[in-house]
Amino acid sequence: MSRIGKNPVTIPSGVTVEVTGNVVTVKGKLGELSQELQSVSAKVEEGQVVVERSSDAKDQKAKHGLYRALIQNMIVGVSEGFTKELELVGVGYRASNQGQKLDLALGFSHNIVMDIAPEVKIETVSEKGKNPLVKLTSHDKQLVGQVAAKIRSFRKPEPYKGKGIKFVGEELRRKAGKSA
Repeated sequence: MSRIGKNPVTIPSGVTVEVTGNVVTVKGKLGELSQELQSVSAKVEEGQVVVERSSDAKDQKAKHGLYRALIQNMIVGVSEGFTKELELVGVGYRASNQGQKLDLALGFSHNIVMDIAPEVKIETVSEKGKNPLVKLTSHDKQLVGQVAAKIRSFRKPEPYKGKGIKFVGEELRRKAGKSA
């Protein structure tokens, strides 16, 4: 049996979980998320969500732990939320936002202006002497990760000087460069 899939997901106070057919809907103070289940079933009992599979077919074994983890992420998302922080490393790299528009100056001939999804809250921090930060916050873990990956893809960190957009706390593999 799946080690992750057999663990029940506890429901914290202030969060409601409804299972209708094969759709799990989670509501909390930060929002509402729903996920359609395939090959497995879920039920709510005694303040916990239990994900079960009907047989030991390979497809069901694979999705057992997956859907349990997705339900866990939904519950954590609507109760606490998820945050990703990106750091702009490089001379002249700047970030600013007006509402849901992110404006990035990354050394190209033009600024990159990106519209951010309304579910994601964006904040830019620019302190003198420190690298600019972009903070993304949302109740949807998949969406905040996707937006962060898209922003990072505009200028990935290069291995020689480390210039580019990186996640805060990310370890970069550095290269020595030319030895004269």
